[in-house]
Amino acid sequence: MAGYQTEERTKRRKALVDHAIQLAMQNRWADAVQVNRSIIELFPNDADAYNRLGRALREQGKYKEARDAYARAVEIDPNNSIAQKNLASLANLDVEAAPSDGSEKVDARLFIAESGKSGPATLVAVRDRALVAKMAVGDQVYLAPEGRALYARNARGETLGQVEPKVAQRLIDLMNGGNKYAAALMSVEEGAPRIIIHEVFQHPSQVGKVSFPTRGDAAAAVRPYTKESLLKYADYDEEDEDAELDHEMMSETDGEVEEPLETAEFGDEDTPE
Repeated sequence: MAGYQTEERTKRRKALVDHAIQLAMQNRWADAVQVNRSIIELFPNDADAYNRLGRALREQGKYKEARDAYARAVEIDPNNSIAQKNLASLANLDVEAAPSDGSEKVDARLFIAESGKSGPATLVAVRDRALVAKMAVGDQVYLAPEGRALYARNARGETLGQVEPKVAQRLIDLMNGGNKYAAALMSVEEGAPRIIIHEVFQHPSQVGKVSFPTRGDAAAAVRPYTKESLLKYADYDEEDEDAELDHEMMSETDGEVEEPLETAEFGDEDTPE
């Protein structure tokens, strides 16, 4: 009898976790909060549920509650890197501030990569790191060339930083020639925020000019980015990012490949007893 009850609890947990992940992938954050709270009621020491809860709360601008959720995850699992990194990011925020409604999500379909049309870039000369910390992965970023500098701004027109020069110089020339680009936040890490940029319009005068040259072979080409795989909180080297994203595409069940998840926050690091 006890074995049957344990099996039923395991099945129920898996169903709830799968549902929470799907809600997160659909940006249904309020619903995701409720489902993850339900998991926590059944499994109070589930650090992964607290990570997912923290993510859902953060996406709604509920920074204090998000911080508390991540802090609880660290209490349960002191080595939980996801919770640790998010706590470090939230440390830059006034968590008592009211939720911000000034962000806009970019259409993920813009970032299905075409060779030469999509590429990442690091933001430099970041003026106010708190502005970046208040944003979420996937928030739209607006590019504005001024002279030989390419500024990245949020939906309110506040300057986040400048696009790194090696990318900016080429894009400025193409933008001055009539090209248009969309961008979204790719990483909110404190050290070096990153964005993903996609060419959405090529002016006839710029035909034949590549926005993001590849480096000689397919392995160096820009990988596909979707809303779920775009953006990570982890601060890895670029070579490590591909391996990490591939790992995160594995489901909890039997190691079968499913749709890519945005971060390991959606899935489980370990299955609790």
